[in-house]
Amino acid sequence: MSPSPRADRGQGSAPVGAGPAVEAWESLLRSQVAVWRLLQADDVWDTVGVHEYDVLHTLHRSGDGRARIRDLHREVLLSQPSLSRLVERMAEAGLVAREPDPDDRRGTVVVLTDAGDRARRRVGARHADSIRRVVGTFLDERELRALRILCDRLRAGATDPGRVSPG
Repeated sequence: MSPSPRADRGQGSAPVGAGPAVEAWESLLRSQVAVWRLLQADDVWDTVGVHEYDVLHTLHRSGDGRARIRDLHREVLLSQPSLSRLVERMAEAGLVAREPDPDDRRGTVVVLTDAGDRARRRVGARHADSIRRVVGTFLDERELRALRILCDRLRAGATDPGRVSPG
C-alpha cells in the first residue's frame, strides 16, 4: 500500500506525485484483491478451500510432490504459523503427509498424497475455468501474455535480493 496519507489521494488513485512505481503497485495490488475476491466467491471450493488448494497446487508444481514447510511458506499466501496449522489439518484429512526433513531434523517435509492430488485435480479444473471466465473477460490473449511477462519479471526481481537496492 502507499505510504502517504489518504488526504493526498484522489478518488481511487495513488497519492498525488507518487510516481509510476507507486501508481503501478497500487493498481496491481487493488486489481489482484478485486479479482481474488471474485475467484474466492466462486462455487468451486467444495472439497478443499482456497488455502488448502494453494498448498496442494504448490506441492504438485514442485515436481515430486514434496516440499519443506519453509519452502511452501515462500509460495503460499499464509503466515508460517497459519501454514503449519493448515498442514497439520490437511495431514489429518489425508490430503498430505508430514515427514521429517532428512537434511534438517528440525524441519518437516510435506508430501502430496494420492487423495490430495485427486482433490487438487477436481477443484483445480473448476478453478481454472473460473480464472478463464473472470480474467479472460477483461483481457485479450495479447494482454494476458504481456501481463504474465510483467508479473514474472516483477516476481523474479523481488526474489533476487541483489536486484533490489536498499532504501
